[in-house]
Amino acid sequence: MMEKIKVYLQYPWKFPDSPYYKYLVENPPAGIRFVNAEKFQKGVITNKRLFWLSNFLKKNIRGFMNLFNLSIPNAHKSPRGDYDLIHCAHCLSKNKDKPWVADIEGIWQFYIGNETKNAKKKVKEILLRKNCKKIMPWTQTTANEIIKEFPEIKDKVEVIYPAVPLKKYKKIKHEEINLLFVARYFYAKGGLETLEAFDYLTKKHDNVNALFVSPLSKEILEKYRKNEKIKFYDLMPQDKLFKEIYPKADIFVYPGYSDSFGFALLEVMSFGLPIITVDGFARKEIVEEGKSGFVISRPKIKWEKGRPIIKEKDRKRLILNIIKKTSLLIKNKNLREKMGKEGFKQVSQGKFSIKERNKKLRRIYEEAIK
Repeated sequence: MMEKIKVYLQYPWKFPDSPYYKYLVENPPAGIRFVNAEKFQKGVITNKRLFWLSNFLKKNIRGFMNLFNLSIPNAHKSPRGDYDLIHCAHCLSKNKDKPWVADIEGIWQFYIGNETKNAKKKVKEILLRKNCKKIMPWTQTTANEIIKEFPEIKDKVEVIYPAVPLKKYKKIKHEEINLLFVARYFYAKGGLETLEAFDYLTKKHDNVNALFVSPLSKEILEKYRKNEKIKFYDLMPQDKLFKEIYPKADIFVYPGYSDSFGFALLEVMSFGLPIITVDGFARKEIVEEGKSGFVISRPKIKWEKGRPIIKEKDRKRLILNIIKKTSLLIKNKNLREKMGKEGFKQVSQGKFSIKERNKKLRRIYEEAIK
């Protein structure tokens, strides 16, 4: 009989906001019990007030630290309790009496504030402790960064790709081809360029409509709402998104400039949608060029107050590339279906599947408490 392992989930923010933990708690490895699951995050924030409050707190805490060039390890103390192991969510552990592991989206999550020499030294000390059993980066790209920065812990680093469960919602029948964009951060995720591409494509093709899910300013909405073939939606509960939006979409367009991962990519794969996105960080680890979608070359981007600034000639080229790649999928049903099936394969039985994640995670938990 498989040994029961009790795991405490430790997270750094008052409002942890990632589908990773929702899917982990809902679909744990066999024999694993997350002892504080009832208090842990149940899904991404869709309530506007909580969303903006969460974002405000995160940005301002880090902003204050950066302004004064302060930095400390992003490490937290878990309370004493009846559990065997600590799983740190996007952070490190201060505990010295319990074994712990940590999942990491990006190396910047080791710090609160900019990385400084002193903070790096303290982080290194934490990582070298015997009770630090495993650092689990979400991608090989992040793993390479961690090993380059801290080569002493190479043997503690193992990539565990996030996973999403297969959705039970049925496809909604429709005659037109529906393009889809979904993002909580309109500019940072490439919403402006996608909207311009959608405006062009829906006007050019009689059988093409678009679904656009993102908070928009009045100016943007006024500019594009005259195009009745584009349906605009604000933030909505995840269940509604999965039940009413994804099942009637055919092509997912998501530049995602600011992502170090991008959970929406996995979620649309579970619905069998081909993806058109922009290269960056670990993007090609998620979307296989020419197989599960198209990965467009990334333009040079500068960031000002959270918004991407792209030279106009590069921006026009990017929009043209989005249009070209989307047009290929609009015209070729077989290609759409082939790419959609490949993405679905990755989340149903491949590296982004619950089964694959749980197999690795269970082994790591077992090794950590030996």
